[in-house]
Amino acid sequence: MVYYLIAFVLFLIDQGTKYLIAQNLELYEQIPVIGDFFLITSSRNRGAAFGILQDQLWFFIVVTLIVVAGIIWYLQKVVKEGRRLLPTALALVLGGALGNFIDRLVMGEVVDFLQFNFGSYTFPIFNIADSCIVIGVALIILDTLLDGRREKMKTTSGVSGTEGNE
Repeated sequence: MVYYLIAFVLFLIDQGTKYLIAQNLELYEQIPVIGDFFLITSSRNRGAAFGILQDQLWFFIVVTLIVVAGIIWYLQKVVKEGRRLLPTALALVLGGALGNFIDRLVMGEVVDFLQFNFGSYTFPIFNIADSCIVIGVALIILDTLLDGRREKMKTTSGVSGTEGNE
């Protein structure tokens, strides 16, 4: 199935970039890409987004297994409905979740390396898997909004369609 292929390719890209960072940069070593705005910075995270829930490895493993199982189940369901945006979004989340899951399982921490600075504010360092998850969730929200709009249009056209028959 194409959506599992998308998830797998994203997983490979994530793991490949993390491997390159872990093998070629010392911890906290930085490579400026766009001045001080965007840097490749070798970092590790033993928690979740923004460093919350540090050192809760088993919690993350259990939660990720449940989330991955849920995504696979739901992905099967929405593909049968002929939808496209939602399965793509789920594939992004699945690829990202598996990428960070493998890091936690093998190393007990996640390799992060994308750093953005906005003046004196440094956004928390993240990785490709994190990006996939965030973009996937944004697309899930977009799909939900579009689906609600489609349902509203169906209801409106259905009501106006029945009025003309009376």
